[in-house]
This record gives sequence, structure tokens and C-alpha cells, in this order.
Amino acid sequence: MEAARTVKDASPHDFVKAYAAHLKRSGKIELPSWTDIVKTGKLKELPPYDPDWYFIRAASMARKIYLRGGLGVGAFRRIYGGAKRNGSRPRHFCKSSGSVARHILQQLQNVNIIDIDPKGGRRITSNGQRDLDQVAGRIAVAI
Repeated sequence: MEAARTVKDASPHDFVKAYAAHLKRSGKIELPSWTDIVKTGKLKELPPYDPDWYFIRAASMARKIYLRGGLGVGAFRRIYGGAKRNGSRPRHFCKSSGSVARHILQQLQNVNIIDIDPKGGRRITSNGQRDLDQVAGRIAVAI
């Protein structure tokens, strides 16, 4: 008999793809009207090419909260930030969009995957943990 699979056992790339597809199929997360035109940070020049980028970011954020609770908007701005290219001047680190991170956290909270942590940031709920572990288990079966 094999032990139960958790998010920690699954490959991050495969898990995020599978969970993003799960979120899209469930239809609980509603896409905002601005997803096709918004940049994900001031360091970017164009909006994302992938039409499902919002679900992928939501899945990635849910995974990060599962693995290490207490993350808030500021932490996700740092995590998804990157190098801002300044033309001929040197590049510097720049944070990503706080509005996108905040909106995704609110959406995940509405579908009861995450909840506000009294110590600060967000934490995974028991329903959210079960949901994420089920998707991880399906990935393990597929391999």
C-alpha cells in the first residue's frame, strides 16, 4: 500500500499546471475583465502571452501558501518580481503588481482555499489542503 500523496511529493511544474486546470474547470474563480490587458508588474513590457496566466498564478500562489503559510501581498510582490531593464542603464530588482496578487488572494479566499492568518498573511484552510492534496494525488497516479 502506498502512502498518501501530498503537494510536497508532486513536481512543482506538473502540480501548478494540473491545479490551474482544476481551478479553471471548477469555474469558482471568476476572471476579472482586465486579465487580457494588464501587465503583471512595472518591470514587464507586455501582458502575459498565455490566456490562462491568471489561473496559473492562482495555482502557484495557493501552492506557496500550502508549503509556507503567513505570506501576504508584499511577499508575493517580492516572489514574482524580477529584473527591470532600464535600457542602457544597469538593471535593478523591481516588485511585481500588488493588485494582481491581492485580487488572486481575495478570489482564493472566496472559494475557501485560503484564510487570513491571525499572525499575518494568509494560511491554507482544511478544505484547501484537501483540494490541493487530491490534485497532487491525481498527478502521482498519472505518472
